[in-house]
Amino acid sequence: MSLEVVSVETIQEIAGQYGYLAVFLGILLENLGIPLPGETITLAGGFLAGSGKLNYWAVLGSAIAGAFLGGSCGYWIGRYGGWPLLLKVGEILRIKEEKLLELKQQFNENGGKTIFIGRFIALLRIFASPLAGIAEMPFSKFMLYNFAGATAWASVMVTLSFFAGQIVPLEKLVSWVAEFAVVALLLVIAWIFVPLWLESREMKQSYENQLKQPE
Repeated sequence: MSLEVVSVETIQEIAGQYGYLAVFLGILLENLGIPLPGETITLAGGFLAGSGKLNYWAVLGSAIAGAFLGGSCGYWIGRYGGWPLLLKVGEILRIKEEKLLELKQQFNENGGKTIFIGRFIALLRIFASPLAGIAEMPFSKFMLYNFAGATAWASVMVTLSFFAGQIVPLEKLVSWVAEFAVVALLLVIAWIFVPLWLESREMKQSYENQLKQPE
């Protein structure tokens, strides 16, 4: 997810002028947390390939390379500096370190799926790789899922815009993809936090019942 302060028309012009470099740098920098519309640039690249202005395979290769390298850099950022930052965030949100360690272990167990699926989800595309580094996922395992996720995501985005761009305007296509990413993000948030909220409520209710019991 990025700060869409640049119009789709301008992004299309940038992709047309700088071509494959724009696609590569756009998604790489977005994966590093810089608020650039990397996904939109990738869609614009596929759209231009569909109109014959760029080469489909070159756009696809640029998108895969940018996503893969951006994810790899994010992993090492999380590996070397992410845990202290996460602890500070936990203090602000009043989340105990034990709970963070538990979440860290859970991520390590399911990190592969998170990295792969996270490519298609707003925000998670940026934070999944640093979280893998924080969880100290083996780098070889991360690289496998990172490459698979980058390839799958780039293939879907470039191919979708390559063909669908010939039928619907690029602005509409970008809007549809963004809406899907946001809905997916909300579902993931619910999947993570609803069980935590239910567990917290159950513990609170159990504690209150213990207080009500006569001595």
